[in-house]
Amino acid sequence: MSSVTKAHSIDHLRQLARRELPKGIFDFFDGGAEDELTLRDNRTAWEETKLRPRVLVNVARVDTTGTLIGSPARLPIAIAPTGAVGYGRANGDVAIAKAARAFGIPYSLSTSATTSIERISAEAPGRLWFQAYVLKDRSRTMRLIERANAAGYEALMVTVDLAVGGKRERDLRNDFSFPFRFTPLNMLQFALRPRWSLEMLTRGMPVLENLADHVPAVSGAADEVSTTGRHFDPSFDWDALALMRSAWRGKLIVKGIVSPPDAVRAVRLGCDCVVVSNHGGRQLDGTIATAHALPDIVKAVDGRASVLVDGGIRRGVDILKALALGADGVLLGRATLFGALAGGEEGAMRALEILQDEFRRSMQLCGVRALNEIGPHLLAPR
Repeated sequence: MSSVTKAHSIDHLRQLARRELPKGIFDFFDGGAEDELTLRDNRTAWEETKLRPRVLVNVARVDTTGTLIGSPARLPIAIAPTGAVGYGRANGDVAIAKAARAFGIPYSLSTSATTSIERISAEAPGRLWFQAYVLKDRSRTMRLIERANAAGYEALMVTVDLAVGGKRERDLRNDFSFPFRFTPLNMLQFALRPRWSLEMLTRGMPVLENLADHVPAVSGAADEVSTTGRHFDPSFDWDALALMRSAWRGKLIVKGIVSPPDAVRAVRLGCDCVVVSNHGGRQLDGTIATAHALPDIVKAVDGRASVLVDGGIRRGVDILKALALGADGVLLGRATLFGALAGGEEGAMRALEILQDEFRRSMQLCGVRALNEIGPHLLAPR
């Protein structure tokens, strides 16, 4: 039995991933912007959301199935887009996509993935969403979207909270950037993780396949801005989003909203789903925690579109809390990522197994038998 199979929590998988990876690589996935206030607040907000369970309900059987943006899902979960996964685990994007397919939930492929749009569609066909960053060359963005459409992706997810890259100081301290630069510091870190280093020497350093010809040169670690976001378009606005809505025939998801007026405008524009997200605390530090932003967004949307939420979800009970606060489901970013970094597809599967078991137990212990029985009556007053 492998170590990931023995893992009993997402934090356990995180610790296994930490032991597998060089410090700079792990910190890239684990870290946030500046003082990492939002990174910590996201987690704290779920912990501070308390439940008031009902008892003496027959919960011998519970049903976790429901719908996400109008189509069935076996759990109220979708996989959030995570970039550069191949730097931590070869074929990590495919591993997570295959795990999502096995669990009957959607998988979102990032623009900055280390696996192509077409490979994911061929090797992990299922409910696929393509997450688009808007590049300065918008025609290139539209070509990526056209490829996703041709490959059968059912939804387009436009990330709108990355006009410029955040200042991720862990990356600066570790000399981590895109494209990757070898420095004495990160070479020393690599030497301390020989298994990871041997894999990279054998396979070669990965590339962001959908951006392979578009990543700009790096000026050096002294630059006070993260390389992430440099090639994205800070002029992208509501008018440009409206054009994207008219060009995409499938479901449109807007990710990165924490303000109710923005949620209302997205719905009026014709978006099918709003994702309450602060980019996992990786860009603007000091943003409201997503669990705190969620109720106002749900109220503003008022049932006219689906509402999903991400950020800091590490336990199955967090999923129940999100639904009680009004979300239709959650996006998992780091949770399944830690599993894949620790053990590839087996690790990603284990992450979903852990959360599925915890979520089912939480439903039973709260006296609910189906998703439509989860509501605000289960929340204790703050």
